[in-house]
Amino acid sequence: MLNTLFRKKVSDEQLANVFVNGVLGVIDKGFEEVKFIMEEDPAFQKKPNLSNASDGHFAMIVIVGNLKSLGDSFSSKKLSTLEPLIYEKIADAFEMTVSELEEHVKDYSSFMSRVNHPSKVTLYSMSKSMFYKYKLNDSQDDYFKSMDSPNPLFLKRMDEIMKNFLWNWEAFFKRYKIQM
Repeated sequence: MLNTLFRKKVSDEQLANVFVNGVLGVIDKGFEEVKFIMEEDPAFQKKPNLSNASDGHFAMIVIVGNLKSLGDSFSSKKLSTLEPLIYEKIADAFEMTVSELEEHVKDYSSFMSRVNHPSKVTLYSMSKSMFYKYKLNDSQDDYFKSMDSPNPLFLKRMDEIMKNFLWNWEAFFKRYKIQM
């Protein structure tokens, strides 16, 4: 009861900082573990060789997934002030311009929507994108390889992994109140 009465107020600037630092932190800490889990997944007939795989695709998939999920938690009015701050902070972190980041986000968002069609579930698009961006089809059995489609058992496990990389807005709103 008292937690809901005395939630800390955060500005858009503070919210953007916390969000970006949190997302980038889980990307930095999580990729090696995700890579290991993908290499060891029992759905693959042969072990995928991800030893030289970079975290670039993973980073963009997680960033785009989280940017897409903002719309589920904020009004369009709040998004119009919050998104530019987030884009600016992410662009700074990757030493690129905001327009370059926006182009990458647009490309990945389009790709994620395409591989996930007709579903619109962000989590599923993240899992399928990991499959395609890390070229895991060659490691599957012939049936799924010929269909160029991820094994549903792999996708189910990947969904469980990727949900850990989506920001938990419900938990955030229990502790913080957004300044209007």
